[in-house]
Amino acid sequence: MAKVLCVLYDDPATGYPTDYARDDLPRIESYPDGQSAPTPKDTGFTPGHLLGSVSGELGLRAFLESRGHTLVVTSDKDGGGSVFDRELADADVVVSQPFWPAYLTAERIAAAKNLKLAVTAGIGSDHVDLDAAIAHGVTVAEVTYSNSISVAEHVVMMTLSLVRDYLPAHQVVLDRGWNVADCVARSYDLEGMHVGTVAAGRIGLAVLRRLAPFDVKLHYTDRHRLPAGVEEELGLEFHESAADMVPHCDVVTINAPLHPETEHLFDDKLLATMKRGAYLINTARAKIVDEGAVQRALESGQLAGYAGDVWYPQPAPADHPWRTMPHHGMTPHISGSSLSAQTRYAAGTREILESWLDGAPIRDEYLIVSGGALAGTGARSYAVNPTGQG
Repeated sequence: MAKVLCVLYDDPATGYPTDYARDDLPRIESYPDGQSAPTPKDTGFTPGHLLGSVSGELGLRAFLESRGHTLVVTSDKDGGGSVFDRELADADVVVSQPFWPAYLTAERIAAAKNLKLAVTAGIGSDHVDLDAAIAHGVTVAEVTYSNSISVAEHVVMMTLSLVRDYLPAHQVVLDRGWNVADCVARSYDLEGMHVGTVAAGRIGLAVLRRLAPFDVKLHYTDRHRLPAGVEEELGLEFHESAADMVPHCDVVTINAPLHPETEHLFDDKLLATMKRGAYLINTARAKIVDEGAVQRALESGQLAGYAGDVWYPQPAPADHPWRTMPHHGMTPHISGSSLSAQTRYAAGTREILESWLDGAPIRDEYLIVSGGALAGTGARSYAVNPTGQG
């Protein structure tokens, strides 16, 4: 029998919900590229409920325990003696989310003698040391596309929020004020601006499609150029690199995976090449930008605004400088964890576990590492460090 260790974020401060704002969800059966939404044999949960917190348990307990398996759920994942570290010693499977990642370092993987499967409930598996997973024969899987559109919607929201300077204007209302000049002194129209995405995969392309109706000029850079028909349809301008693209853009959104080529890509040097007063949105991974460089660019006015949904580490400490830097629109990594998205990634997690426990193949698009090598989506999105060092 297997032991499944599930690391989820804490329940709401007011307690696990007893009712919800909406009674139902739109049914999503497939994604824009034709990939089907998760198709587990059953779910065992109510769509639209809070599944990603400790009490939600991703809807897995009844399913696993009915088969004789053990489920341990915790939010305690960091620091010496954490529940995660104690339970990891004999765990067969680890499940966690990008929003509350259980960092599976090389040391932790080496110490987890029974570990065979690491599942990301959502998308993005950079919290797993993929080189170590390959070396130790650990399969890594994620629920590809489950919350890509959720993140793309968040990018659009952040873009408009920064350009229109929405958050300070809303604060004026909360403070019972009415100074219009204060509210509009940093507010602009998005119309006519040049907007570029670093990476145009599922999320990046979805962002471009959603911003096109705003009559903006769209740019992108990616390792894989989009089909000519897509470029023509959206009026896209392709650039060979981020360095080539960002000087042309008023708004830049980062939608790339974190790997050695993208780590600290947006440093002081690259930010200095952007238009003065440009906006930067990062819902990908915090380490794609240099933490201090972003703060300096905002303080100097080189950037007019930065909106990010990702931090390092996660959760961010209370004194993290991004909490207090000027003109920011940070959120605590929630872009891909809407209740709609949770329904899909919880179902996908169950689908992966059903396949693994039954000895059936896991969907190729869910695979990151399998059989001691990058596989499926992982082979297209990540690079293995040839030295074997994490």
